[in-house]
Amino acid sequence: MTMGTMPVGTEGFLVPLGDEESDGFWEGTAAGELRIQACGSCGELRFPPRVMCPHCQSTEREWRAMSGKGSIWSFVVPHPPLLPAYTPFAPFPVITVTLQEGPTLRMVGNLVNGPGGAINEIDPATIVIGEPVHVVFSALRRPDGTDVHLPQWVREADRGQA
Repeated sequence: MTMGTMPVGTEGFLVPLGDEESDGFWEGTAAGELRIQACGSCGELRFPPRVMCPHCQSTEREWRAMSGKGSIWSFVVPHPPLLPAYTPFAPFPVITVTLQEGPTLRMVGNLVNGPGGAINEIDPATIVIGEPVHVVFSALRRPDGTDVHLPQWVREADRGQA
């Protein structure tokens, strides 16, 4: 997803900035909804969002709400050296999720126990490829004082706790 620059937020974490192509995504996260760009001509879903449909080359686009469900496709565990704000949390898992709506729709994020969870609260040894997850949103403060709502992932088995 095009994010422009990635400024450091008030907590020291990198904070995404929206742009014309990704604003619909960030508007959705602020509303507690996972939205994916769709071609306004052929209807093909695409993520990350982009100007032109790779299937029919149309520049028409719209945003569609997704179920927020998916499964863990892969994961990594970053270790130092990292950016200073992330070092105290390492090691922590970063997962890639395949969305239920399509095998080519993949998103990267943290596996947490619930909204606002620490990025290192899940033991990476417990992660299972193919495990069902669902999206939650956590606010992160931008330097200008506004919040961005980041998608994070919770195990489907923990849904009642999130």
